[in-house]
Amino acid sequence: MKDLQKAVEKHQKLILDAERWLWAHPETGYKEWESAKYMTDAFESLGYDLTQAGDIPGFYTVIDTGKPGPNVLILAELDSVICPTHPECNPETGAVHACGHHAQGAALIGVAAALSEPGIVDKFSGKIMLCSVPAEELLEIEFRQGLKEKGIIKYFGGKPEFMRRGYFDDIDVAFMVHTSTKFWVRNGSVGCMAKKVTYKGKAAHAGGSPHLGKNALYAAMNGLNAINSIRETFQEADIVRVHPIITDGGQMVNAIPATATIESYVRSASFDGMKSANKRVNQALCGAALSLNNNVDITDFPGYAPLINNEEMIDVATEAAKLMIPHQEFERDYQIGSGSTDMGDISAVMPVVHPYSGGRVGTSHGADNYTVDPVSACVDSAKWQLGMLYLLCENEGERAFNIKKSYNAPFASIKEYLDFMDSIEDSGDRITYNDDGTATVRL
Repeated sequence: MKDLQKAVEKHQKLILDAERWLWAHPETGYKEWESAKYMTDAFESLGYDLTQAGDIPGFYTVIDTGKPGPNVLILAELDSVICPTHPECNPETGAVHACGHHAQGAALIGVAAALSEPGIVDKFSGKIMLCSVPAEELLEIEFRQGLKEKGIIKYFGGKPEFMRRGYFDDIDVAFMVHTSTKFWVRNGSVGCMAKKVTYKGKAAHAGGSPHLGKNALYAAMNGLNAINSIRETFQEADIVRVHPIITDGGQMVNAIPATATIESYVRSASFDGMKSANKRVNQALCGAALSLNNNVDITDFPGYAPLINNEEMIDVATEAAKLMIPHQEFERDYQIGSGSTDMGDISAVMPVVHPYSGGRVGTSHGADNYTVDPVSACVDSAKWQLGMLYLLCENEGERAFNIKKSYNAPFASIKEYLDFMDSIEDSGDRITYNDDGTATVRL
């Protein structure tokens, strides 16, 4: 393992320079063109041929060791979050890597650089795919809906979109190391659905004739209150989280708002929990519309699958940490996290692990979130990933193939999974006001 560690250490400056550059150029999902160009240039300077996604940011490269073995996918994410109060955010967009994704990109460059060293690839078997993927943070729903309407994307997350495009069809196992405040791994995390909710009222003069209007903003506020009123009915075992925001509440103060728009997630540890909670949320939203004689257009989008960190892949991550970064304390958490990631979509069809490296401080996605130890976040992460890759590929990939064989995937294929996700999508007005004074509601 010493030679793998040294192969990474040789490129420490390249890795740390990448961390600083990517931190200084944050971009949100499906807009990461500068970041993708930087990553592309870094990979091509190391001698790699890349397959670009083309109409969206992101790429992959496949390293063929020339020996029989598994196809192993290693990922890093390109996008940032939006936190306008962060001192180092982009002042125009509010974008900032308060998620730590920039460190993932730097670490992936470190993995690629180490594998480009003479004799290093000879230690592995099978094929190694290194992938720089966009759009993990599920935000700016309207922008992504526009890309979908143009036929550029079908899925709001970069990983399911790459799955749809066939990039991961032949992969046996996959992993990705996120950045955090410590080195650790947990059992998994919840999945989510995304929602865009538009209340439809009627405009009128807010001072002179408010009685002639139907206030969509008030209906939306009632909808938020109705969601709050049902929170205690969610089962704790389902780990339900609903967190709506109002993105449009009217255009001028002296007019009754004719429309008001909400975006939200509905998260849960299972698909059944997600669908059940979403139905309750829709019921609350529709009731609020009825109370003020509004209509409501609810669009439900497939978000992300619950993440299942495969137990045997967790063992691989644990062993690799002891071998490659013994100076770092590594923790195992047996809980299910209440955040969501599109790494869950990959876990729906193949064994994965999604652990965390240290080097960060502050609140995730918050204004105090920074990388304070880039060596831990990036250099040690790259070493760790090479260790995981080695354990999966030794003995012609025996361990990787055994993990794949024993994994009881929720879905038999990528196509089966994506077909299921398509079945979740629904949209349109939910209330029909009948001539006899009654109303029909579609949840």
